[in-house]
Amino acid sequence: MLNKKLLIFIFLMVFPQLSYAEIYEVDKAHTHIGFSIKHMVISNVKGKFNNFSGWVEVDKKDNIKDVMFEIDAESIDTDHIKRDKHLRTPDFLDVKKFPKLTFRYKKTKARKGNHYVVVGDLTLHGVTQEVELELELLGKVKDPWGNHRGGVTGTTEIDRTDFGIVWNKLLETGGFIVGNKVKISLELEGILKKPLHDN
Repeated sequence: MLNKKLLIFIFLMVFPQLSYAEIYEVDKAHTHIGFSIKHMVISNVKGKFNNFSGWVEVDKKDNIKDVMFEIDAESIDTDHIKRDKHLRTPDFLDVKKFPKLTFRYKKTKARKGNHYVVVGDLTLHGVTQEVELELELLGKVKDPWGNHRGGVTGTTEIDRTDFGIVWNKLLETGGFIVGNKVKISLELEGILKKPLHDN
């Protein structure tokens, strides 16, 4: 019988396109996952998450093959301690019951140059909804320490009520304290963890 290594070698020779992959693991020190939401109709409150992990996988033609993010809900940070405590309660994220937010890639819907529309499942507050994430690959460099790095920026918008987050209060002048639409922004720098030729 052919041994395992020989079978893998033959497979890669017959299907070489399957052996090309670059996986960029999120560098937390140079990555920002933020959001913005209306407050009392007249302004926007911005925040971020401080603890997360993830990766972006591309092939040799920079086609996006996989995207994954996992975020600690408790790490939400709007630079206001009292508000952050409220956001962690069952009124909003309910972090004790739903400690993680996740995004998992399903497919690339469109590509034009370095701009992509990626479809994936976002799980928030225990509810999973399909969302579209607009991504731009900003380029690749080799840093002074020999690491290969890649940059990605991305945006999407969700309705928090679609995920069962419905808390609000009506203003006397009309409108609500908290908006329903949440703009999500991503500034990612990743470090190459898997070589282009996967042996």
